[in-house]
Amino acid sequence: MDRTDAGALVQAAADGDAAAWKTLVEGLSPLVWSVVRAHRLSDADAHEVYQTAWFRFAQHLGRIREPGKAGAWLAATARNECLKVIRSSRRLTLTDDPQVLDRASEDGTPEQSLLDSEEAAAQSERVRRLWQEFEELGERCRQLLRVLMTSPPPSYQDVSAALGIAVGSIGPLRQRCLRRLRARLEARGAM
Repeated sequence: MDRTDAGALVQAAADGDAAAWKTLVEGLSPLVWSVVRAHRLSDADAHEVYQTAWFRFAQHLGRIREPGKAGAWLAATARNECLKVIRSSRRLTLTDDPQVLDRASEDGTPEQSLLDSEEAAAQSERVRRLWQEFEELGERCRQLLRVLMTSPPPSYQDVSAALGIAVGSIGPLRQRCLRRLRARLEARGAM
């Protein structure tokens, strides 16, 4: 589906044309599925992401600024949803072992407590240095990185609207800002 067709179909679907919506879904579903499959999710998660991507598209149908780029919008949304599923699955540890679930802390020794407090102090110092160097970055980098650090992370379309940065420029700008931050931290021996 080319951009002109996609743009016209998005406009028609936004105006309530069910046939245009059906054509969009039929034409862009392979793209959405290819993004979802590339992330190797379980079947249930893959179907959930697929449906969520289309749901988000339907929610924003009338507000999409560049209807001709509907495919890119859907691909980015599907990717973001896949990453959310992957992040949330990392937090879960499935087990049926009651000893793991009922185990009290085995690290209750005074030596371990001292090591833990020293590690916590070192971590606190690393975080302090990170934020100190972060504040030395330019205003544009600070704004972009703050917005991208929110949870859940916003879509690039939302970032673009909020900061007035072209969607295609967000990734490269983010990389440059993070490289600057890393260079500053390395120069001060904080990494």
